[in-house]
Order: sequence, then structure tokens, then C-alpha cells
Amino acid sequence: MPYVNIQVTREGTAPGASATTPAQKAALIQGVSDLLFEVLGKPRHLTFVVINEIELENWGVGGLPTPEYRRQQVPAAGPA
Repeated sequence: MPYVNIQVTREGTAPGASATTPAQKAALIQGVSDLLFEVLGKPRHLTFVVINEIELENWGVGGLPTPEYRRQQVPAAGPA
């Protein structure tokens, strides 16, 4: 009985969205279940998938909160 926990930051991928959509979540659940079946033969009806959305400021990378890390990754705009 596989258990998969997916954690994503709570932010939308489409303009105006502030969270992962129900359709995106359904696609993740289906995709993970299919992958475990195809690779390991795990029955889909015994595969549990949980998706946790984490506030962006509660996620960090490179020793920084994600918003700050992203700001530092944007190249400085040079003269036009």
C-alpha cells in the first residue's frame, strides 16, 4: 500500500490563481498512481496520494525563503 506525499508551494501557475487547481491535483494523483502501477505493479486502488500546499514564505531553498531566493535569481536588467 504505497503512500505518496506531494508538497508544493501555494501559488497558482495561471494568472490570477493563488493555489494549485483541482484539475492539477487530480492530474498529479492520477499520474503518481499510474507511475507506481507501471514501475512497481502497485494497484491503483491501494495507492494513497496526499497533496500539501505550503505557503510560499514557509518554503526555503539555498538558505533563503523562496521569495528572496527567486528575487536573487532574476538577472539584473541591463541598459536597453
